[in-house]
Amino acid sequence: MTKPELSAEDREKELTARLQAMEQQLERLSTRLSEGDASGAGSASPATVRDYPPEDIADVSEEVINWASRTALMPRLATLCFLLVVALILRTVADSGIVNKLVGSGLGMSYAAFLMMAGWYSYSRQSLLAPVFAASGAILMSTIVVETHTHFQSLPLVPAYLTLVATGIAMALISRKFDAFTPISVGTISMCFAGAAIDYPNPYFPYLSLVLFAANVLAYFAAQMKRCGWLRWSVVFVSMFMLQLWGLRIGHALRRSEIPPPELAYSLFLPVLAIFACAYFVFALLGVVMRKSERITRFDAALPTVNSLWAFSTAFYVISSGAGDTSLLGAIGVLTSAVLLAISFWLAKRSGEGARGTGVYVFACGVLLAMALPAVVGKLVFSLPIISLLAVLMAVKSRSWGSGSVRLTSYLLHIYSGAALVFVLKGNAPGVLGAANIIPAGLLALTMLYQYKWCRLWPPPTGYSFFDSFDSNDRSASLLLLTGLISGFFMMRCSIYQILLMISGTVSPDVFRCAQSVLINIVAVVLILLAYLRQDRQLRNVAILVTIVAGFKVFAYDLLGTHGLPLVFSVFSFGVAVAVESVALGKWPKKSEDKVDREIRQENV
Repeated sequence: MTKPELSAEDREKELTARLQAMEQQLERLSTRLSEGDASGAGSASPATVRDYPPEDIADVSEEVINWASRTALMPRLATLCFLLVVALILRTVADSGIVNKLVGSGLGMSYAAFLMMAGWYSYSRQSLLAPVFAASGAILMSTIVVETHTHFQSLPLVPAYLTLVATGIAMALISRKFDAFTPISVGTISMCFAGAAIDYPNPYFPYLSLVLFAANVLAYFAAQMKRCGWLRWSVVFVSMFMLQLWGLRIGHALRRSEIPPPELAYSLFLPVLAIFACAYFVFALLGVVMRKSERITRFDAALPTVNSLWAFSTAFYVISSGAGDTSLLGAIGVLTSAVLLAISFWLAKRSGEGARGTGVYVFACGVLLAMALPAVVGKLVFSLPIISLLAVLMAVKSRSWGSGSVRLTSYLLHIYSGAALVFVLKGNAPGVLGAANIIPAGLLALTMLYQYKWCRLWPPPTGYSFFDSFDSNDRSASLLLLTGLISGFFMMRCSIYQILLMISGTVSPDVFRCAQSVLINIVAVVLILLAYLRQDRQLRNVAILVTIVAGFKVFAYDLLGTHGLPLVFSVFSFGVAVAVESVALGKWPKKSEDKVDREIRQENV
């Protein structure tokens, strides 16, 4: 939107005023510089009120006034007040009974339509008041539609929704015609929230979903005009919330073994959910592909993952509530994750070095795969090695793609796999310690330790904010070593239980508990020896951490909860581990302070 053209006389006055202001500022700056030079090496005195002449305060006020003049704040505010007065007069006429509610609503909607047309005309005339007319008309139309339908019951449901959609489309046309952001943003957000407010919390969801889908489409086109993450997040949040409410109400009825009422339209829920999920994936992909700048918006980066979490969890809840076959849903989720992975490969090939946007879809693929695979294979523990193998593949590809985000995603997938394994195999129940869990835990340990070794050979690519800013030495790869050791511990834990069960037919709690302590102490000895032989400080630090964990378990659990020969082996093994570690640390090469300082400076660089 351009300002109205000034006359030659006005331009001359404005230029003269600007030159005078610049001369005054230059004089004050020269005075301050000369005073600073005169002070020389003297100590700087604390700032006082006299350090800031009254002219500066006057300049600030002038800047505020100039800003208000440039934005036409006062005329716009006055216009808004007058428009509001007319709307209040019409509302008073309707409330007083002079006209019936239906006629009053018609007058209000006609007034709102007039304001939108006035906004169109004002934009064509390049008036500074055009945004006020357009925004006021859209907000007033949405408010009248909600009130007329909800409180007066004089506007049917379908015309109400159609009026909201027409309002949003009209505002979008104004924005497209005059390249203005205000009409489409106000029209979209008004349509979205007004549609959600109609008959809440019991709307007719199929009709509401049409309004919300239109709002999402308009929000996408609004983002092409101007970066407006707040608008897109608002529309997506309202859409997901209302569809989630739809699914919760259907699931609640199914869990009570009831047939969902017709107004819930149970048969339409999953198709509508699939349409929204596909649309969000398309919007995010277009946001990555069509973005001209190198930086991807936070909305486009987060939408694939948020969409995967929301759509799959909602569908899984509804299907499981009705005792449906979740394996089919899991298969669809796995296929969708494969599509996301294929998109990431396509983006890497398209974007070249750095693979812009690839990490977004790799992470979304991993998240969706983590939710869908257990529904296919039947148990969470059997799905974890597949996710870990995917992480190794992505780590290797991140080197050829030059993508630090893909490498970081592989770390996160490994950490999730390790945490999920701990969650599944915690406790001493026979089912938890079954022989079937040994292989998945062992595969996890192997893949994580392999990637840790690989990461030590290949440093992360440069140019990625996380590794350049926070972890230039790739210390976060130590988490792979820790999760690999934890996975190996749970593998050996299940193996010890099965061996004891085969030997004696029963498992003594004291023997089983102390055997785990002996295992941890052996791992600590192996780690410190490897660290000493390789002079690996990260491996040394992990060995110290494992020793601390072993000491806590021996003295806080074994010593207070067990007795007999198992306790003797537990304490003895810990003593051996501490002794070996003491010798290794005592012989660890000492570095001079100058060398240490040089290393610290190099790491900071």
